[in-house]
Amino acid sequence: MASTQTKSSKQTRFKRKEPSMYNVIMHNDDVTTMDFVVMLLCRVFRKSEQEAESTMLKIHHEGSAIVGSYFKDIAETKAAYCMTLARHNGYPLLLTTEEAS
Repeated sequence: MASTQTKSSKQTRFKRKEPSMYNVIMHNDDVTTMDFVVMLLCRVFRKSEQEAESTMLKIHHEGSAIVGSYFKDIAETKAAYCMTLARHNGYPLLLTTEEAS
């Protein structure tokens, strides 16, 4: 009697996970000037003058606002860069990053 052997082939499937996005959050303080915040929003976060002013007012009135969403490394770099510029100009501006939901 002949037996038939069946080979099962296992295929390993790798599912690529898209990298998480991170929000950059700018926080209000009583020292950093509104003009400086608008300048950062325009130059670092590529916002138009009008959008930057609107975002600055939101930060001022609400205490903080999301100013951009990026991959983790980019978000952390932009936050650190802005805080470095702020320190060099004598401002205590704080930016944080958090994983976007």
